[in-house]
Formats: sequence, structure tokens, C-alpha cells
Amino acid sequence: MTERLAPSPAPAPGSHDAPPHGAPPRPVPGIDVPDPRGRTGLDRHGRDLTGNDRVRVLDVEVLACDWSVLRRTTFDYRHSDGHWSRELRETYDRGDGATILLYDPDRRTVLLTRQFRLPAYVNGHPDGMLLEAAAGLLDGDDPREAIRREAAEETGRAVHDVEHVFDAFMSPGSVTERLSFFAAPYDASAPGADTAGVAAEGEDIAVVELPFTEALDLVRTGAIADAKTIMLLQWAALDGPFGPPAVSPR
Repeated sequence: MTERLAPSPAPAPGSHDAPPHGAPPRPVPGIDVPDPRGRTGLDRHGRDLTGNDRVRVLDVEVLACDWSVLRRTTFDYRHSDGHWSRELRETYDRGDGATILLYDPDRRTVLLTRQFRLPAYVNGHPDGMLLEAAAGLLDGDDPREAIRREAAEETGRAVHDVEHVFDAFMSPGSVTERLSFFAAPYDASAPGADTAGVAAEGEDIAVVELPFTEALDLVRTGAIADAKTIMLLQWAALDGPFGPPAVSPR
């Protein structure tokens, strides 16, 4: 799941110089005029939420809108004891995504990817090269359609009948992304690739086939440290293709 970069960054709202005295306010990318992705009105997102009467949204400010959108929301929150407090929260909106575990039930293997992840690298990972399940942003597509596309791009394998496993918010304290989890068998006899990815998006992905038991061992040792991949491997061991046989009721 590669973070694609827009052609040119837009200045963050409030970061540009103020207009001369008496001049009308300059249009702000992402709010008044299109940002690099052609979006406007990004400051209206989240203002009209009504599902929780303990939350009153007061203001939404766009801090940055190059590829993803960073917002600061001011809201009043009623606590369990009845008192209200004013809160500020930043949310990072990169869109929703999907991920998939490709597996061979007969050979008891899984197909993963290895690619460089800068955020992991700057936060202590030795080389930033993470073993992961194939994944990507929806980019406006249905999750099933998006994950078929991403599986082909990142592993070189075409998948058709994908099983929806569950959905999850991956970092709900700050990131809005909801990830749809899928699984599907892959055909080991079909032509594959050692490397994959979309070069125009800067992807340089190694395709890695592992015995399922080895993949679980890599989770235990910390060699697999990607949350979505750990979740899919644990699902496969508990309820998925490598789980214990079902016991028929007596």
C-alpha cells in the first residue's frame, strides 16, 4: 500500500502570506479552489455529524491537503459525569483501504510482499523493509474490486473469488482509515513474479512465498511487524484455511 505523491504540494491553509490590506482573502487550495487532487470544501467534512449527542462539532480546520488531508477539529464533549469539555483533535484522512492474504491450502503457504516503508524506518525499524500482505487504497473503487487490483499489482497474481474477513480501524486515535480485510487462494502453478509494483508510483516490491508456519514464527520473533498482516495470519490460524478442523455437533 504505497502512499502516492501528488505532482506538487499545496500550501497549508494559513501558511501563505496574508493579502495586502483591503484585498479580498486569497483562495485556499482544498477549500475555495481545487487542491492537487482536485478537491474543494475539505473543511466541511465532519461538521454535520449527528450520531453521538455527547459530541458537538464546532470547527474543522484543514492543516494540509497534498495527497492526504490533515484536519484539526474543535468539538465539545459531554463526559460520563455530565460535564462538558472543549477538545482539539487532529485527524489524518488518507482514504479507506483493503488488504488480502493470499494462501495455498494444499502447499500450506502464503504469498506476502516486502517493500520499504519510510515511517517504520524513521521510527526504529532497522531497514524499513516490511513483510506485508498485499494492500492498497480504494481510490473510489469497491473494496473487492480494489483488492483484486492491488493483489495483481503487488504480487502479479490474479485473484477472483475473494472472501471478506472483517473490517477494522487501524489507528482510530488519529487516522480515519477503515481497512477491509480479505483472503483468497492463489494458484502456485500460474506464472508469477519475483518483483512487482507500479513503477510510476515508486513501488519496488519483492514477492515472498513462505510456509504458513514460518510466517507465524516471524510474527513471534517480530520479523513480521505489520499490523494488518499479523491480523490476517492470526485469522488464518484460528478461523481461516489453516485453522483447526471444525468439530461437528453431536
